[in-house]
Amino acid sequence: MDANKAGKGEQGMQIPGGQMDRPVNFHIMESLLPKVVKRRVHALKRLQVQCANIEAKFYEEVHELERKYAALYQPLFDKRRDIVTGTVEPTDEECEWHSDRDEEEELAEEVKEKAAIEDAKKEEATPEEDPKGIPEFWLTIFKSVDMLSDMLQEHDEPILKHLKDIQVKFSEPGQPMSFTLEFHFEPNGYFNNAVLTKVYKMKSEPDASDPFSFEGPEIIDCEGCQIDWHKGKDVTVKTIKKKQKHKGRGTVRTVTKQVPNDSFFNFFNPVKGRRL
Repeated sequence: MDANKAGKGEQGMQIPGGQMDRPVNFHIMESLLPKVVKRRVHALKRLQVQCANIEAKFYEEVHELERKYAALYQPLFDKRRDIVTGTVEPTDEECEWHSDRDEEEELAEEVKEKAAIEDAKKEEATPEEDPKGIPEFWLTIFKSVDMLSDMLQEHDEPILKHLKDIQVKFSEPGQPMSFTLEFHFEPNGYFNNAVLTKVYKMKSEPDASDPFSFEGPEIIDCEGCQIDWHKGKDVTVKTIKKKQKHKGRGTVRTVTKQVPNDSFFNFFNPVKGRRL
């Protein structure tokens, strides 16, 4: 067990002459130790700092592994993008997908027949559609993942229908640790950007002033991008009307002003410094 991390659980410990569930201040405990024991504790602290430095190197190598395997994943992600956008049509072999036969057998034969009849009626009633790729692929993902759906507003949905790919780019070897999220959009009536980005800058090294707090890489800064909105299409702001009364004349006039509006696209604002 990591002695440092175990030491962080200061509450609910029994100390000689103390009470259960009483917060323990390890600095006070250390000051009460005999000098010879305190000397050994200092040796353990030095060892723990060395452990933290090794752990930092471990996470740096993990980052390099992520970068390496991202390059191996990329051809698959590119193929996914091409299928989603309708740029390519998958082959019959690529479309083979075997579902669980046990579940299929549980479906009664008469239910299958009924479903087939209903499908035939629908085909006769409506002309056959030929949608391009997989419509609203990324919007469906956003609405299906809790962390993303919590950021999503109804007025964001028409824009996200134009999202065609999301990519993660890792910093190159020798560069400071970071990764970039890229949101690729098809031409749309909301903004001019083809790609929206957010860069996360990280560090993986113990803090010299508090080396025992090290728990792995941390985000130290992030930087979004400027969205070039079309006029009247910026969903991150809304226009409100407010009545103002003139102090001298007592007349009332209506003024309009823009105020911040909840939107997924606030994810990219402000341009620098927001850690989301």
